[in-house]
Amino acid sequence: MLNKQKIVSSVPQTGFFGHPKGLFTLFFTEFWERFSYYGMRAILVFYMYYEVSKGGLGLDEPTALAIMSVYGSLVYMSGIIGGWMADRLFGTSKAVFYGGILIMFGHIVLAVPGSLTMFFISMVLIVLGTGLLKPNVSTIVGDIYSEGDNRRDAGFSIFYMGINLGGFIAPLIVGEVGLKHDFHLGFAIAAVGMFFGLLVFVLTKKKNLGLAGTYVANPLSPAEKKKYSIIFGLSAVLIAIISVVMISLGILTFASFIALVGILGITIPIVYFTRMYRSPKTTEVERSRILAYIPLFIASVMFWAIQEQGSTILANYADKRTQLSFAGIEISPAWFQSLNPLFIIFLAPVFAWAWVKLGDRQPTIPQKFSLGLLFAGLSFLVILLPSYFGGDSLVNPLWLVLSYFIVVLGELCLSPVGLSATTKLAPAAFSAQTMSLWFLSNAAAQAINAQIVRFYTAENEMEYFGVIGGISILLSILLFLIAPRIQRFMKGVR
Repeated sequence: MLNKQKIVSSVPQTGFFGHPKGLFTLFFTEFWERFSYYGMRAILVFYMYYEVSKGGLGLDEPTALAIMSVYGSLVYMSGIIGGWMADRLFGTSKAVFYGGILIMFGHIVLAVPGSLTMFFISMVLIVLGTGLLKPNVSTIVGDIYSEGDNRRDAGFSIFYMGINLGGFIAPLIVGEVGLKHDFHLGFAIAAVGMFFGLLVFVLTKKKNLGLAGTYVANPLSPAEKKKYSIIFGLSAVLIAIISVVMISLGILTFASFIALVGILGITIPIVYFTRMYRSPKTTEVERSRILAYIPLFIASVMFWAIQEQGSTILANYADKRTQLSFAGIEISPAWFQSLNPLFIIFLAPVFAWAWVKLGDRQPTIPQKFSLGLLFAGLSFLVILLPSYFGGDSLVNPLWLVLSYFIVVLGELCLSPVGLSATTKLAPAAFSAQTMSLWFLSNAAAQAINAQIVRFYTAENEMEYFGVIGGISILLSILLFLIAPRIQRFMKGVR
């Protein structure tokens, strides 16, 4: 295993806004990867439920919305596999490269007019590719800074700016092309985006990244490689056989697969928590912190369940319930997907400044989470108001803009705070796995969404938004009331 300092020394330490040169490579790799992902995601739900005559697949809306949530859940679950492969098999740099290749081919398959089978092949490729690339590119960002380098936090902020810039620009371009001209051309643009990301990575990594990402943290021994090859090989064959048999018998359907993902989304985190809590490597103080982390995890699941409906229910709402002609401009329903990253770009520095300014007077971690849930709930209550006042008439697009804005306020109270809290509350022996667990809160949220989005219709939208928004606000109040008790279980972490 390479020495941490040796890795840092191999990376040119200036060259990108006063940061290591490698940040240029990682910034633009992730910018183009997010461009391809969010571009594809901006039109995917419309592609699924638009009629075949309009270039879509012609699925019914509830199924399309459920598949979209299942897909999002599997993307986050696959990060566990991607992290394990990088740690044990080929290192983070190769994981990013292989992931980018799979994502690009996934988008190429989508770009070819085809059948539902082609659609699912592309989904498998993109899920596996994103699982390899997404967690590992962030790990390499950490590798290019030494432990005590005070540029590290600012470096991650610049890196996340790349994510949000990609997420902001993609729906505007891909949405316009995909919805107004041809879905497959939109997916082709997403493929080209990932190609550019790979090009940047391959052409600049040797000079800019040095040894970062080239080492294998915990390599498999030859005996383990043999054992795992047999296990994975047999598992793949067994899953394939079971799937074929169950499909032919009519047991494995859309509905049963969606239910299976829902079960996995909830079961995997429970197994994780139990394993960490009961491990002999976990100290008494760390066990207490795990107990404090559980209500935060549940709050995170509730938050992401609402936030992630921006690309499903609210995308459908933008398409079917919103006036798309505003101030003389014809709006594409996909453009609303750009609002979340746009607001984050402008508001993230404001929130960071506010927490620093407040110092010791800032809310505690559980109180910030409760604020996140409050804003999430309010974002859903806001979107039911036009229906309450105006009935079935088309809604002014500013209502949707306001809903997206309010949920971003919640995201900035909860998401960066959650990442930070995860690193502080994680048991030493499970630090990397606890970060995987944090991302599983999003997987669990979307697995739950896959079950509930099917109940949404234009007729029951007031009840739908009202019930989910109301539950979030009630959970927010409960979390705020028990925040001091959670704080005590954190054992000194603030």
